[in-house]
Amino acid sequence: MSHNYKCLRLILGDQLNASHSWFSDKDDDTLYVIAELYQEATYTTHHVQKICAFFAAMEAFAKALSQAGHQVEYLTLDETAHYPDLPSLLSELISKHEIAQFEYQLPDEYRLRQQLADFSKTLSHQQKLPLHQQSLKQKVTVTPHESEHFYLEDKALSNYFSSGKSHRLESFYRKLRTKFDVLMEAGEPLGQQWNFDQDNRNKLKKADLADIPEPLVFANDVSDILKRINRHKIPTIGKAEESLLWPVTRLQTVELLHFFCQYCLPNFGKFQDAMTGKLSFLGEDKGWSLYHSRLSFALNSKLISPKQVIDTAIVYFQQNHNLISLAQIEGFVRQILGWREFVRGIYWANMPDYAEHNHLIANRSLSKWFWTGDTRMSCMHHAINQSLTFAYAHHIQRLMVTGNFCLIAGITPDQVDSWYLGIYIDAIEWVEMPNTRGMSQFADGGIVGSKAYAASGNYINKMSDYCGDCHYKVSKTVGEDACPLNAMYWHFMARHQEAFARNPRTNMVYANWRKKSDQDKAEVLEQAEHYLKNLDNL
Repeated sequence: MSHNYKCLRLILGDQLNASHSWFSDKDDDTLYVIAELYQEATYTTHHVQKICAFFAAMEAFAKALSQAGHQVEYLTLDETAHYPDLPSLLSELISKHEIAQFEYQLPDEYRLRQQLADFSKTLSHQQKLPLHQQSLKQKVTVTPHESEHFYLEDKALSNYFSSGKSHRLESFYRKLRTKFDVLMEAGEPLGQQWNFDQDNRNKLKKADLADIPEPLVFANDVSDILKRINRHKIPTIGKAEESLLWPVTRLQTVELLHFFCQYCLPNFGKFQDAMTGKLSFLGEDKGWSLYHSRLSFALNSKLISPKQVIDTAIVYFQQNHNLISLAQIEGFVRQILGWREFVRGIYWANMPDYAEHNHLIANRSLSKWFWTGDTRMSCMHHAINQSLTFAYAHHIQRLMVTGNFCLIAGITPDQVDSWYLGIYIDAIEWVEMPNTRGMSQFADGGIVGSKAYAASGNYINKMSDYCGDCHYKVSKTVGEDACPLNAMYWHFMARHQEAFARNPRTNMVYANWRKKSDQDKAEVLEQAEHYLKNLDNL
């Protein structure tokens, strides 16, 4: 006979927040449910490490809650596979335990928030129960809660963001710096400067490579999870070992945070846009992480709060002025307090319509080598192989390598969204979609960014060492071995001239295009057409 509880509290896989007020009291009449779900493992094709990381973190969190004296039911895929969706599982649990009160934290994904809102109506008997929920007899009170994770509460977002309106990071970032008193002094930004982005664009020189720290990685046994994934035929992409290198507990996350602050933060801002492929051939695996924190999975699963991350980093900055300059700490704070909170606001102000935006009417299919890395383009080969191997790439690899290629090639945003959402360990729709459909693909028409982040091979050459050993020549725009990004860039700008010509940030580009002779223009466009017709073979 099952134990009867008064209250069931649902914890989703990205709600592993040990600091939530839920856990301040222990109540034997409250059951916490954490469940591996086929629904969540298959709503897109995920990287296998992403599923392993979420399931391992969920299981560890359930164990920690139980050890702290809470009543917890952890359900693996073996126990939930026969439920078609989350509501059907919840219905059975509520009926089985004769639950009178159902509570959940507001999901950060629109589809899940909608699903739980609809389910809540059935619990209140405001609509007829679906067949799979007709075992539910009692009326249940439902209470949604804030996730208590972000700087801005859910209900405060509408004070900063409006649907369909263009918003700019810098204005928002300054407001939050002021509101939360971060890197401020007497109401002014520390150093009398808000933003040090101009100092954060250095390329790694050969002499710099030896100083890059070996990344801190972990050894989490996920062999049982891999067996479950295979047993239940969950489709995945990428590679996984039985030992997972990502942090899946709060303790591991705090260890990684301190490692970052001590060894990476002193050079984070300086090299945050840099890329290298050289270290991957030295039997070392530090070229993939460079000076980045790699805390995004832990942040997005809520193992750690953005405030703890920022506060810790600022303490290191204050205690190590000789090692960590203001430009380094500001660049890091801007990513979390600025950009992370910003894209969340964009997402909730514009969903669900945001998922349909295709401002540039892009309609080509993603190249088949996005799933293998098997391309002669060195930059794409490095960025995609790294993504398949580690389920990770840093923001410039995502924006200016794979993202730039998809933008200038005119790949349909639905396919780009799906690839990014699946392949990256930190990708949850609220953070992925505004970054991809908005910032990277300009499919939202400028809600996120003031211009399309299109670039030729020159940008890749400026910020990386990828071009040196490439099959294609970055110095050439036409010819058999010309860098595809060059001609494709001009083709993109030419076909969208009407949309971009009045943007002051692209005036110079069109001035340079107009200077070309008609013959030169024709040759460039012809070269681009050839590449665009043969994307799978680049």
